Amino acid sequence: MQKSFNEIVDQIVQQNPRYDREAYHFVKEALEFTIKLRKRGAAEGNHHVNAAELLEGFRQLALKEFGPMAWTVLEYWHLESSEDVGQLVFALIGAGVFGKTESDSLEDFRNALDFRAAFVHPFQPTRTSSPGKSSS
Repeated sequence: MQKSFNEIVDQIVQQNPRYDREAYHFVKEALEFTIKLRKRGAAEGNHHVNAAELLEGFRQLALKEFGPMAWTVLEYWHLESSEDVGQLVFALIGAGVFGKTESDSLEDFRNALDFRAAFVHPFQPTRTSSPGKSSS
């Protein structure tokens, strides 16, 4: 009998409790979101999602789902860098949930997405000149 995704995640978290189980669910959702985006934007056939594409889908989905709370939610799940996302992806590959090609590597996720720039900076107030001050 084949295990459900929840059972597989429970097993992974039991072996390595570093990341919250919800983080695994979100990475799976991000992959599905990325595949849907690609199907909408291109007439390509079934093409493997690489790390950069997955991280862009992850970024877009996190901002869409959590808005200004994205950084807080991801930090709560212990996802603080693109390398953390790679760790989850490769744990799911190891469990047989995701597939990979010969060229896929955990290294592909290293410094591939600046989480602060992606999830904090878009929501910081922009500096404007103080009201009432004129530049003479």
